[in-house]
Amino acid sequence: MFGKRTTSEPVFAGSPARAAPEAPPRVGPAEVKAPVAGFPPAQAAPIASKAATRVVPDNRSDDYYQIKSTIFNALIDTIDLAQLAQLDPESAREEIRDIVNEIISIKAVVMSIAEQEHLLQDICNDVLGYGPLEPLLARDDISDIMVNGANRVFIEVAGKVQLTNIRFRDNAQLMNICQRIVSQVGRRVDESSPICDARLLDGSRVNVIAPPLSLDGATLTIRKFKKDKLTLEDLVKFGSISPDAARVLQVIGRCRCNVLISGGTGSGKTTLLNCMTAYIDAEERVITCEDAAELQLQQPHVVRLETRPPNLEGQGMISMRDLVRNCLRMRPERIIVGEVRGPEAFDLLQAMNTGHDGSMGTLHSNSPREAMGRLESMITMGGFQLPSKTIREMIVGSIDIIIQAERLRDGSRRITKITEVIGTEGEVVITQDLVTYEIQGEDETGRLKGKHMGTGIVRPNFWERARYYNLERELADALDKVNQ
Repeated sequence: MFGKRTTSEPVFAGSPARAAPEAPPRVGPAEVKAPVAGFPPAQAAPIASKAATRVVPDNRSDDYYQIKSTIFNALIDTIDLAQLAQLDPESAREEIRDIVNEIISIKAVVMSIAEQEHLLQDICNDVLGYGPLEPLLARDDISDIMVNGANRVFIEVAGKVQLTNIRFRDNAQLMNICQRIVSQVGRRVDESSPICDARLLDGSRVNVIAPPLSLDGATLTIRKFKKDKLTLEDLVKFGSISPDAARVLQVIGRCRCNVLISGGTGSGKTTLLNCMTAYIDAEERVITCEDAAELQLQQPHVVRLETRPPNLEGQGMISMRDLVRNCLRMRPERIIVGEVRGPEAFDLLQAMNTGHDGSMGTLHSNSPREAMGRLESMITMGGFQLPSKTIREMIVGSIDIIIQAERLRDGSRRITKITEVIGTEGEVVITQDLVTYEIQGEDETGRLKGKHMGTGIVRPNFWERARYYNLERELADALDKVNQ
């Protein structure tokens, strides 16, 4: 049989466990259609009981994992991985299934048809894909996968964290899968470099922290992205923003305001940034700078840049600031920074203030006013010896709009504020809220109810910019309706 080693019979018991090397691109299980995970819908029912936390319906016993380990070791000793790598993914899966069926027959393993099918699928995923993570990656309703060692895997669904019964064969298998993930984007994780940020091929964000820093085995965190790109219309359907407030955001995106999206971890900043970029003109040259490329811009003229960690000798690191500074030499019309977290804030503000209108970025903050304080702190930490008044004037001259995203206590995501930066009064930055979200109570399922309300502003500070792009009537109409 093609793909087997030229030996008389496979080796079973006593074979040393060896991790499978790099394999061809994975082919996951069939895609499961489910509710969008980026901004969970407000009407989704909460998790009713612990029974709902189980991802895989069958409870696999320790005997199952022992049999799987024995058969997997026999497969690795039997199959010729060099020849298997030359096959396309589907042919490789069929080859593995044939060999595993033969091993089960020779070994005289007694299993039901369902158990055997689960075993075949698991082993194919171990060799060609991401092992036990495959069924989780195939589900579109999961927004986060959190692996805390080989035996504890958590997921987030509809804003709620749940424990699953998914587990890895051992910590060695988990570490092997972590290395397989990060190596696909040219990065590495091992004892000498135990912390790594990477991404899956679909843009999902990956963080790995390995032993000895992680005491109970490797810790893997995956922030999954929906396969279909979300739009502001989708966020309206989910209740994350009202239709009239969404129209205000559309005008902000189209009239090239400089936008900062603020929010806590998991609040949906990157999802909202993706939605805002949909209103960039197709003729504009857009350059994105990210630690791990995850933005999904649909414009034809997009240049995607990604930072680079240092090599084994500690050399060759390319920081976010290096990328943002280089952007200015690439004739950008808009610069999109995935996350502002250091001295690159100074260079981004300079870019916004020197002809790159419509630039955007995100940062971690709990309110628009705190976001400006964070910007000032990041510029100061970068070693810039500038007076506070000068830094604040730079912020006011660069940032037009701050959009606050928040993850509420029921797990739902909401856009809670659309705030305009007006100017300074002495050394104090003056802002005004255009739209706020007010919580009005809970429904019978425990979900928070609220409403997006205008603050009465009918002529915002960027009115002249909207007029320049012939959008003042649309802006006035949207503000009138949101203020009702």
